[in-house]
Amino acid sequence: MESSQQIIHFYGWWELITCSFAFLGLLAIWYHLGKKKGDAGQVWLALSVLCWAISGAVDIYYSSLAYTPQSSIAVNGWRSILSLLNSLFILMSLPWFKHKPAWLKPMIETKTWYIIIGLPFLFSLLPTVSRMVTGSAESHVSELDVYFAVFTLIILVFILWESFTKRGLYLLGYLSVIFVLVTLVAQLYKITDEVQTLLLISAIFKSLLIMIFFSLALSWVKDLAEILKINAADIYLSLGRKKQENGRYQNLISITGIPETDHKSFTITNTYYDLLQKFINSKKENPTAGWLEIKPKSTTRNIDYPIKDYNEIKRLTSSLLDGIYGKGLWDKERHELPFKEAFFEFSKEKGRQIRLKIPIGQIDSDTL
Repeated sequence: MESSQQIIHFYGWWELITCSFAFLGLLAIWYHLGKKKGDAGQVWLALSVLCWAISGAVDIYYSSLAYTPQSSIAVNGWRSILSLLNSLFILMSLPWFKHKPAWLKPMIETKTWYIIIGLPFLFSLLPTVSRMVTGSAESHVSELDVYFAVFTLIILVFILWESFTKRGLYLLGYLSVIFVLVTLVAQLYKITDEVQTLLLISAIFKSLLIMIFFSLALSWVKDLAEILKINAADIYLSLGRKKQENGRYQNLISITGIPETDHKSFTITNTYYDLLQKFINSKKENPTAGWLEIKPKSTTRNIDYPIKDYNEIKRLTSSLLDGIYGKGLWDKERHELPFKEAFFEFSKEKGRQIRLKIPIGQIDSDTL
């Protein structure tokens, strides 16, 4: 028994130090990148790793005490509670993943997802706490967190596979499947009495999952570093006005063919809607030309130019990108410049002339 206590004490220190460092590392990645994007996925993953660090502190504390049946129930109970929280935080991070399997996406991206994961968490947590308080069923105190962890792993393996393969990182995708299988074996060992084997497998799977989490974070950084390739021939634009109950009209825009986005429908202001209509009407009248002229800064001519200054184009582009990606969730180099190049075309002969680059056949508008 004393030998087992020493092994648990050593394992607790390893878990506390390693997982605390991993927690801070994931949190640092979020602070430098994810925070600017409004992406909380890294925070939830970091918190899931923090649960392991706290579990290590629990092991250190109880392994330094004399063994009693009550202390054994207490330490197993705390491990189960922290394991449940670890699984919950991983599941909380999934809505923030960019790539998800088509069959899982509708479920994960709705508010009901938090009910789907919250109810099993509570149904697992309350009996675990009850067993700790009553001191009953010591050997089965970990059963419920095992069930919840298995549910988490089944969902997670599909998400990891989709995340890596969609980025072309197939080797990491295969490795993530292997790592999750090892983790599954470790979870099943929780309901056995093989303490030393469980500690060994737990150390292995926690190290592997931490590496997978960092690989996932770096693949996300890789995504941010790559400039999108957007082709005008792939873009389909649809405009329309919908009358609301108050009698006002809502300006609806739909854009497809933009990489890393789904079918996007959103609203824009009258100013930007009217400007887009000018581009469309001009291209409709002359598909081979369709140029609109931007007013020169120093002109004194009394001409009603279609576009008053370059800032109108910039503000229109920003409004469209806000609708496609979300406000503040796009970059100038990665998103704005390639989108602007694919969406608009400037005249090589007259720099102040601009038109839509999208073929007229790929534009659907209430003016057509």
